[in-house]
Amino acid sequence: MPDRPEIYNMAGHLIRRLHQISVAVFADHMAREGVELTPVQFAALSAIRAQPGIDQATLAGAIAYDKATLGGVIDRLEGKGLIVRTVSPQDRRARVLGLTEEGQALFARMVPVVRTLQTDILSGLNEDERETLLALLKKTTEAGNEKSRAPLRPVKARGQG
Repeated sequence: MPDRPEIYNMAGHLIRRLHQISVAVFADHMAREGVELTPVQFAALSAIRAQPGIDQATLAGAIAYDKATLGGVIDRLEGKGLIVRTVSPQDRRARVLGLTEEGQALFARMVPVVRTLQTDILSGLNEDERETLLALLKKTTEAGNEKSRAPLRPVKARGQG
């Protein structure tokens, strides 16, 4: 029996596979809840909830997503009645985002589901291994942030110093 291809032990391949697993687990949990929501849509709702009135460009940085693609995500969330776009009071050319009541309710309902599915994504690992993996992933993504086409640009939630 031939050896497994070297790619099976390469970081890029393993990270891509884990991403595929993550998306599949997320979709499965959302389907069980009867909710049509993607991981990126959930991330957008989370950032908008933390920073009501955030503009689209800042939101892209807050969730490390490219600005062009984020437009479609925002369109879909607005179409589902989960967010609203309004004219910015500071710049009438800009649009700011907020959650609707329906968006707030759905987000609140999905937070415990998303927390629970994190364990499913990392099934096969015990709690110590999950903590170690998450710490290493955080360290790696922080170190390589500027190499990304869509670097993370965190924003502070309102009310935080």
